[in-house]
Amino acid sequence: MHIIVSEEIANVCPNFVGACVEAQVKNTRYNPGLWDEIHRLEEQFRQELTTETLKDLPSIAATRRVYRACGKDPSRYRPASEALIRRMLQGKELYQIDTLVDLINLASIAYGYSIGGFDASKFVGDTLTLGIGREGEPYEGIGRGMLNIAGLPVYRDAQGGVGTPTSDNERTKITIDTRHLVVLVNGYDGNRERVLENARFIQELCSKYACSDGGSVTVY
Repeated sequence: MHIIVSEEIANVCPNFVGACVEAQVKNTRYNPGLWDEIHRLEEQFRQELTTETLKDLPSIAATRRVYRACGKDPSRYRPASEALIRRMLQGKELYQIDTLVDLINLASIAYGYSIGGFDASKFVGDTLTLGIGREGEPYEGIGRGMLNIAGLPVYRDAQGGVGTPTSDNERTKITIDTRHLVVLVNGYDGNRERVLENARFIQELCSKYACSDGGSVTVY
């Protein structure tokens, strides 16, 4: 995949850094080892964070600042990483979807970054461009119906939007049949080292839980 950061994003977040994880995978409905890791992180975060202090995590605070700079209210359209951690801190069970989605959620919770996960076989073209959503731009969020993405950072392929920090698109979503996975880590805080660390964590999770048939995992 070719990933382009548009000038409009560079203007509101000149320090943006990103990473991509691309993998040949085999998805499963549920993986108990992965969920053991998720539950351990839940316990750790419940001891360390509150629903108020999580907003101060650098990765989440930076994403919220970019939302405001793009014209979106981050408390109304929460970044998914923040929403996942808030749910966990409120004592609610995290959604269990499938192994690929679950491991991406774990990686997002662990580092607080906005992470998009996609079935790359559903992309139109070989290029994704990160821009800002426009008024009236059609976008169907996963499980959310039509979503107003005006003022949200958005990745687009040749057909249209595929991912925002609030919700990825139904058109390119991961399913149990996904074999070609692309995961994008978005560092609006400009911390290149930590973004790469997050990407390598995803690489490790894919190798442990989704590449039992010898599939490869690449970070770039």
